[in-house]
Amino acid sequence: MTSYELAQVNIGRLRAPLDSPQLKDFSDNLEPVNAVADAADGFVWRLQTETGDATDLRIFGDEWLLVNMSVWRDSNALTAFMYQGTHRELLARRYEFFERMQEVMTTMWWVPAGHRPTVPEAEERLLHVREHGPTQYAFTLRKPFPAPQM
Repeated sequence: MTSYELAQVNIGRLRAPLDSPQLKDFSDNLEPVNAVADAADGFVWRLQTETGDATDLRIFGDEWLLVNMSVWRDSNALTAFMYQGTHRELLARRYEFFERMQEVMTTMWWVPAGHRPTVPEAEERLLHVREHGPTQYAFTLRKPFPAPQM
């Protein structure tokens, strides 16, 4: 019997280098926001390097695309974190830090408990939802799908 957890990825094309004055508020709040996520009810895992965040990693081979990926108990836990505190404030200001994109920049999918998704896996899921729209394989908060039956 396997249980499932919710993987999520969101990416953003930087408007300026991370160490620029334009991104100072974003960069200065990465560590505190990550600490809140790590302590949040329902949080399981987040993508990070030895630096404690994922700002050294890129997706789709694009040096301007940041990747954020995490695993949560379910979508309720994820949205409870997303829409509170400093994360909510930064989310409201996202277009100060990241370009407005026409294509899907976030997606979610169910993973077996204990699985830690990779950047190539996230690329595949993003491309899938861009091409096919939300499906059981890759979906969005606006069109979620339930976890597979055990």
